[in-house]
Amino acid sequence: MIEAMRALKHPDANEFVLERVFYALSDPVRLDIVRRLAEVDAASCGELDGGRPKSTVSHHFRVLRESGLVHTDCAGTTHMNTLRRADLDKRFPGLMGAILNQPVPDVKRSRGAK
Repeated sequence: MIEAMRALKHPDANEFVLERVFYALSDPVRLDIVRRLAEVDAASCGELDGGRPKSTVSHHFRVLRESGLVHTDCAGTTHMNTLRRADLDKRFPGLMGAILNQPVPDVKRSRGAK
């Protein structure tokens, strides 16, 4: 017997909590995923994993989904992700624009390398 894949939970836009959004964006990996999704219509987890282990990537996408930042659709074995920009802009006007317009820090400089 083939088991049905568990449905992924996504909050309604009116359920978005600012603290959860900030928590999700506080991790550099998740912030990078959001920035990359802002540049495309949709991307698979594999396109956004950065070579990280599947369990780590799954955790990051769960946090992003639960905060409302990302919507994930299952297409067979592929999970396609989109940034919920319109929902976020409606719930928190200007927030995503402010976040996405910040320059991406130079990782070498931020680690103290010369």
